[in-house]
Amino acid sequence: MPIVPIAPPQPVPVSGGFDYVTVDAVHRRVYAAHGGYRSLLVLDADSGSIVAQVRVGPMHGVAFDPASGTVYTGNGDDKTVSEIDPKTLKVTRTVEVDGIIDAIAYDAANGHIYADEDDGTRIFVIDAKTMKQIGVVTLPGHKPEYLAVDPQTHDVYQNIANTAELVTVDGKTLKVKQAVKTPEMTNNHPLQYDAGFKQIIIAGNGVMSVYSQDLKKKYQTDAPNGIDQCDLDQASHMLACASRGTVTVFKTSASGPPVKVADFMVAPGVHTLAIDAKTQNIWAVWASPKGEGDFVQRLSLKP
Repeated sequence: MPIVPIAPPQPVPVSGGFDYVTVDAVHRRVYAAHGGYRSLLVLDADSGSIVAQVRVGPMHGVAFDPASGTVYTGNGDDKTVSEIDPKTLKVTRTVEVDGIIDAIAYDAANGHIYADEDDGTRIFVIDAKTMKQIGVVTLPGHKPEYLAVDPQTHDVYQNIANTAELVTVDGKTLKVKQAVKTPEMTNNHPLQYDAGFKQIIIAGNGVMSVYSQDLKKKYQTDAPNGIDQCDLDQASHMLACASRGTVTVFKTSASGPPVKVADFMVAPGVHTLAIDAKTQNIWAVWASPKGEGDFVQRLSLKP
């Protein structure tokens, strides 16, 4: 199954480097954290054209409400989380928190925004209706790396990289209810939750592992070194991962470890991406390590 570029790399007008990416497949928008430029890059998921760059701060994480299309950004060392109107593409509300924000996740059922603390020990919990902080989760370790919400139980799964742990946070009590060591990897970084198979997928240091909802290890397989972000299409169970310029796609299943189905060298500097749940197209973003600028490229996963 080859990965094929749909178009050449598209330059982004202002350089600054990228962090996390996500695709709102319903409202046909691609959102990328353009941290060095202190903005949210917005693209049209159908045409590939740049729609806007919304100035929010030195952002890292981005999430959205699948019903309304409202966007939430975690604004790095500005220590804020912002709400963006998807129609006007303007910041409507911002809440301050007591820490630097890395990744964020949104639970549509209870309206919670979860923002983990970059190289810290906490998850900040924000009520999206009021845009006020309603809680703080104290985590083990001091390096949370990516998090995901279980839409059935509303638990939050969080990687802790410096202690090689996987943590479950109760979405009601906002307390850690379980933590397990993941000794097979020393820097667990990406994390995705497969709701159909009810399993958590994490990776780091050349290993990808699958854990059950109760944090029991199920499977392990090889993975590229240096994976930063992975993104899972919940319908097709295609898992796209970015590592050191390469996009690798795995197929997940309930009965075995993820199986690699394709890989493609995009460009040095690629470490984050997202997959479009409508088309299975993959969006990769990067800043050229040679200073040639920032780019975005859409890739097609062809059977």
